[in-house]
Amino acid sequence: METLRLSISKQGRAGKTVTVIAGFTRDKRQMEPLVSDLKKRLGCGGTWEGSRVELQGDVRDRLRPVLAAQGFQVKG
Repeated sequence: METLRLSISKQGRAGKTVTVIAGFTRDKRQMEPLVSDLKKRLGCGGTWEGSRVELQGDVRDRLRPVLAAQGFQVKG
């Protein structure tokens, strides 16, 4: 079970908020469908780079149950 950390950030985004998920240990083939599914379920845009996923807006409250249902442990 992977432990993921949720946080929000506004730094370098002209005041816009993004939700940052850190701690993924998956490779590119596993990340692409996961990030695509998260964006569809939450109705927001986003991107991923390395072990971090950035989703537009503060979606932490809606994101926690989605990640928990997929078997992740969530902190933050």
